Amino acid sequence: MKTLLSTKEAAQFLDVNEKMIYTLVAEKGLPATKVTGKWLFPKHLVEQWIETNTINYPAAVGHLPPYDGVLIITGSNDPLLEKAISLFNRIHPDHIAVFGNLGSMGGIKALRQNLCHMASSHLLQDNEQEYNFEFARKELDKAPAIVNFCRREQGILVQKGNPKNISNIGDLVRPGINIVNRAVGTGTRLLFDLELKKHGISGDAVNGYHHEVERHMDVGLEILSGKTDAGPGIRYVAWLLGLEFIPLRWERYDLLVSKERFFDKGVQVFLGIFHEKAFYDMASSLEGYDLSSTGKMVFQNGAGP
Repeated sequence: MKTLLSTKEAAQFLDVNEKMIYTLVAEKGLPATKVTGKWLFPKHLVEQWIETNTINYPAAVGHLPPYDGVLIITGSNDPLLEKAISLFNRIHPDHIAVFGNLGSMGGIKALRQNLCHMASSHLLQDNEQEYNFEFARKELDKAPAIVNFCRREQGILVQKGNPKNISNIGDLVRPGINIVNRAVGTGTRLLFDLELKKHGISGDAVNGYHHEVERHMDVGLEILSGKTDAGPGIRYVAWLLGLEFIPLRWERYDLLVSKERFFDKGVQVFLGIFHEKAFYDMASSLEGYDLSSTGKMVFQNGAGP
């Protein structure tokens, strides 16, 4: 189990008095849970909270060189994006696209540090309507261009036949049920934690909550092998592996590009494949994806796509 801090220890860790800790919980979203009436603070989540709420960053040490044929994409893992990268590399042999699986937050941070041309992200905002804008605003000096890659269905993957009769998030705390989870900083983990909170469930109350894997497919394979009963993931993986799927919501999965790099040749060629018949034929055969907004610019406050 990850390290848990008491109120006093959390105050010492943040260098504030104990009364301020309660204010931070109530007003600033400091991660905390109550066990037998006492507040406990998962240290790794407190560290993530500090990083997420940082507003002043040192300037990036280096910059991406002028585009020379290598397109770097980092961020949230997605099987369709992996297929799109393979298609790009096949039909445009004078370019190479590579992907770094860092999770949505990791992708945005890499974009801030000029380590990539494009970041993939699906971070749900507090209003549960928009994605990515607020997170990008906190991390980046300038608002990026945002292009929709797809919409996809998120939910809970369970074993074929659903032998444990899991029907909703609340069932995950039942005795005898174990889950596998996605890592902190991924959009899937953010959504899962939000759903647990809605049901009044602490992560520590769910067996396997701290067992983290890197990809959606890893979640599916853990369940398929019988090592665990359930885990958060996308419908496509359940469909591909023959697992059952409990839907939670359709989400927007975007590509973020700094405006300085948006017209780099590799970026434009990659975005161009979304209008290729080969991409549409490949993607439209996969369950759990909606391509109605693929390739369209996204703007805040309902202006698009």
